[in-house]
Amino acid sequence: MAVASLSTFAAAGLIEWSALTASSLRADLLSGMEQAQSNISKITAIPLPNVSFENCIEELERAAEPLNGPACRLEHLVAHMGGGEIRSLHGEMVGPIAEFYGSIPLNEDLWARVRVVRDSQAAKSLTGIRRRLLEETVRDFLDGGAELPRERKAQLLEIRKQLAQKTQKFMEHLQDAMDGWELYVEDPAELEGLPESILPILRADAERKGRPNAYRLTLQEPVYCPALRYLRSDSLRRTLWAANDAICSGGADDNGPLIGEILALRKEEAEILGFSNFSDYVLSRRMAGSGARALQFTENMHGRFREPFRREFAQLQEFKKKKAGTAAGPLEPWQVSYWSEEQCRELYNFDDEELRPYLQLSDVLAGLFGLAERLYGLRIVERPTRAGSPANGKSAVSVWHRDVRYFEVLESDGTPIGSFYADLFPREGKRPGAWENELVPGCRDADGHWQRPVGTISANLTPPTDSQPSRLTHREVETLFHEFGHLLHSLFGRVDYASLNGTKVAWDFVELPSQVMENWTWEYDCLRTFARNRSEGNRVLPEELFRRLRATRNYLVAIRTMRQLSLQKMDLDLHMFYNGSPLDDFIGRSIADYVPHYPTEPRPIVRRFVHLFGDPVGYGSAYYSYMWAEVLDADAFERFLDEGLFSRSVAKDFRTKILERGSGEPAEQLYRNFRGRDADPAALLRRSGLLPSGHR
Repeated sequence: MAVASLSTFAAAGLIEWSALTASSLRADLLSGMEQAQSNISKITAIPLPNVSFENCIEELERAAEPLNGPACRLEHLVAHMGGGEIRSLHGEMVGPIAEFYGSIPLNEDLWARVRVVRDSQAAKSLTGIRRRLLEETVRDFLDGGAELPRERKAQLLEIRKQLAQKTQKFMEHLQDAMDGWELYVEDPAELEGLPESILPILRADAERKGRPNAYRLTLQEPVYCPALRYLRSDSLRRTLWAANDAICSGGADDNGPLIGEILALRKEEAEILGFSNFSDYVLSRRMAGSGARALQFTENMHGRFREPFRREFAQLQEFKKKKAGTAAGPLEPWQVSYWSEEQCRELYNFDDEELRPYLQLSDVLAGLFGLAERLYGLRIVERPTRAGSPANGKSAVSVWHRDVRYFEVLESDGTPIGSFYADLFPREGKRPGAWENELVPGCRDADGHWQRPVGTISANLTPPTDSQPSRLTHREVETLFHEFGHLLHSLFGRVDYASLNGTKVAWDFVELPSQVMENWTWEYDCLRTFARNRSEGNRVLPEELFRRLRATRNYLVAIRTMRQLSLQKMDLDLHMFYNGSPLDDFIGRSIADYVPHYPTEPRPIVRRFVHLFGDPVGYGSAYYSYMWAEVLDADAFERFLDEGLFSRSVAKDFRTKILERGSGEPAEQLYRNFRGRDADPAALLRRSGLLPSGHR
C-alpha cells in the first residue's frame, strides 16, 4: 500500500485520523482511482513482445495501491464510526470502487499481456513465490471473467457493482436497527439476577443518554448476553429476545428483500462464470473445493452430534421442568441461556461471573502479550495516543476515537515487526462483533524495501465505567485471543507480495491461526500468569476455580456445535438451492433437523447475519470455515500438548511454516509442513469429549 498524502499518512506510515474528513477521503479515493488506472494503462501500453513477469505481473500486483489505501480507510471508518458524512461517502463510492476492481480482470489488453507471460518460456523457469503469484494472478483473471464475451463482461461488472451497494445497504439497516433499540428500566428490582458487574454499565449508559435515574438496556452483546443468561424476569428476557429476533425483519430496515436480491445476483454471477451455483464458484479455490464437499462435511458432523444434541436439549428441558414445575411449560428460546446457566451452576458449581474479578482487561492484555513473548519472543509496547489534532499531543499516535490504543510489535532483539490499533468497546455507529483487519499490509515495495504491516483488532467487549475497569467474561477473553491470532498472521507474514501475504489465504484456512490461540485460554498454566483479583491483593486465579471452569468446556457442546452446523447448513443451502420461495419457509426446511423446536419459533438469524450478507463475498458459502478450521486447530494444538504448552520449537514451526508463509503454498501443503501429515478429524471429537482424550 503506497504512502498517500499528508492528510492520510504521517511520515511513519500511520494515518492522521483527525485530518481524515469525508471531503479529504473523497479526494484521496478519486485521485487513487486515477493513479491506479494510469498504472494499469502503463502495463497495457507495453508491446506484447516486451512483456515480462517483472513489468506485467509484478507491476500489476502494485498497480492498485494508490486506491487500496483510501478504500481500506473508508471501510475502516464505516465499521468503527459509521455515520454522517462518512456513511454518505461510502454509499456514494462503494459502487464505483467495486466497478473499478471488477474491471481489472475484464480489461482485454491487460489479459492479453498476462496470457503472454503465462505462455512464455520464461514462465516455465519461475519457482517459489514468483510462480505462485503468476498462477494466482491467472486464476484471478479467469474467475473475474477475463474470457467472457464482451456483453457478459458488462453484465458481470454491473452485478458486482450492485452486490457492493446492496451488501452495504444490508449493513446500514443492521446498524440502524441495532442502534435504534433501547429500553429504560427505572426499578432495579426488575433487574434482579443481573450480575453486579453489569449494573454500573447500564446506569452509566442511561446517564449518558440523559436518564440518570434509570438503567439502559440495548442489544449490544455485553448487555444482551448477560441479560438473557441471568435476568430472573422471564418477561423482560422475552422482551429483549423478541427485539433481537425482530431486527431487520420489517419496516424501513427490513433486510429480507435485500437478501433475496443478493442471492439472485450471486447465483447469476456464478452462472455467468460457468458454475452451477455460487458455492461451487466461491469454494473452487478453497480447501473444500466445492459446495458439495462443504455440505458433505457439514452433514457428516451433523451425524456425529445429532444424538448428543437431542440428549442435551431433552436434559435441559427436564431440568427446567424440575426447577420451575410443569406449569411453566416447555423451554422457550428466551429461556435457554437462563436455564443453561442454572443447570451449569447445579452440575459444576460454576458461574462465569466468578471469573470477572480475575479478568481485568489490562491484565488480560498483559497476559496475551506475555504469551506472545513466551511462544515467539515478541515485545509489545504501547505508545501514547490522541484522538484530536496534533496540537493536542505532537508525539502521540493519532487514533479515530479516544478508546483506541496503539501498540508496536518487536522481535526480542528490538527489530520492529509491525504495529496495531485496538478498538475494544461498543458504541453507537460501530459494527457489532469482533474482527481483525490490515490497514497497511506487509509486503516488499517496488524498491525492494520491506513495508511493515499495520493492523487493527476490534471488538465489543464489556466496557469500563467511571467507577470500575473493564472486566471480561471468559468468552470475551477467548474472543480477544482469537483476534490476536489473526493479527499474528498479518504481522508475521514474510511473503513479498501483499496479495499472497498474511491472512490472504484460503478462507477455510484463515481461521486456523485465530482459533488455535483460543486453546491457551483453557490452560491453567497460561491463565495463572495474568488472571488475578486486584481487589483481593492481586490474588491469582485459584486452581480449584479453574478446574470448575475447565469442567464446563464441553457443557452443552452438542447444542453449541449444532447451532454452528445449522448456520453453515443454512448458508450452503441458500447459495446452492434457493429458488426465490419465501425465505423463512426455505430456511425452516433446510435446518429442521439442526435446531430445537419451541412453542414460539424464532425467526432465522439470516436478516442480521453479517458474515453472509455484509460483504459482496465475505463468508457467503463459507460459514463452514469455522468448523473446518476447528478440525485443524484441535489437531494443531495437540502438538503443543504433546511437546510442551509453551514449546518455542513448536511455536517456531507454526510461525515459519504457517504464519509467515501466507498463501505461498496451497493451504493443505502448509498444514502438512507443520504437522507432517494431514489433520486428524478425530482431534475435534477428542476435544469435544465425544472420544477419549487418549484415543489417537
